[in-house]
Amino acid sequence: MAQIHDQIKRMIVRVLMLEGVTPEEIQEDQPLFGAGLGLDSVDALELAIHIEEEFGVRMPDDAEGRKAFATVRSLASFIEEKK
Repeated sequence: MAQIHDQIKRMIVRVLMLEGVTPEEIQEDQPLFGAGLGLDSVDALELAIHIEEEFGVRMPDDAEGRKAFATVRSLASFIEEKK
């Protein structure tokens, strides 16, 4: 699971071109949206596309998807469950 966490963190920084943020600085339980990492709905769409490409997992556009995108840990769990 740690490998998926690292892949997700690197993907977030790479895909969203986060300046001044390294993958190591992103905590597994840090909220990705709002007061946490500060991502928005456009960022979620970008990540969903890349998650499908890299992991072969389609992100749902409903409450399950919002729950999966809560943190790196929840996203990794979702990916593991759907693989």
